[in-house]
Amino acid sequence: MVLRIVSLAERPERYDAVVGMADTWPEFIRNDLVGNAHYGRIAGELPEYVLFAEDESGDVVAHAYSVPFALGDEGPAALPARGWDEVLVWAFGDLRRGVTPDTVSAISIVVAPHAQGTGLSARMLSAMRDNARARGFGEVVAPVRPSAKHLEPWAPMEEYAFRTRDDGLPHDPWLRVHVRAGGRIEAVAPASMTVAASLDEWREWTGLPFDKEGQVEVPGALVPVHCEPTLGYGVYVEPNVWVRHTL
Repeated sequence: MVLRIVSLAERPERYDAVVGMADTWPEFIRNDLVGNAHYGRIAGELPEYVLFAEDESGDVVAHAYSVPFALGDEGPAALPARGWDEVLVWAFGDLRRGVTPDTVSAISIVVAPHAQGTGLSARMLSAMRDNARARGFGEVVAPVRPSAKHLEPWAPMEEYAFRTRDDGLPHDPWLRVHVRAGGRIEAVAPASMTVAASLDEWREWTGLPFDKEGQVEVPGALVPVHCEPTLGYGVYVEPNVWVRHTL
């Protein structure tokens, strides 16, 4: 596939095509309140950190979002346990206060459904690293959502994240892409994303009854959703995996 990868800052006229590109996210993921508040701001306020790939027909087939923030030099302990949610809040807080960033965090790499399975995710990760390096940064961190963890929702992320194949590479395909690109698995972010909603909302999003107390397996979820029928709510707390890329 012949591709052109550029930033939204370079091609602002492609804004609608980039933000409107089809994806395969589970519906409940779209209802994380932190993501709803901040994810959409990246394309408008930080377009130089939004990369997208066009195919030979001019169609947008992938995009990669990242944000700059001031991590400091505290080492692994500075990477927040609340992962994806917290780094979004952190980055836009720094932007509002005029704090000089020293690190870039990956936020998402999304490939259009018809272009999946073609190696585009690795190419977009490489482009994200190159973009950060070109802007003077020495490190990219990523709160990675392992792509096959949903197949093992009861496996502890602390075990799954560090599981390897015989060749020493990660068991998970998306973590494997990061490690092959030069990343290092650093830590688990145990509460990287939280979706708390009424049971009626969970039923609408998933088509499941949500009528029994306890843990409910939901397609696409990395861990079960906690269901409280008496109180009328369900809570999903998603763990992710912090990966560090030294540039």
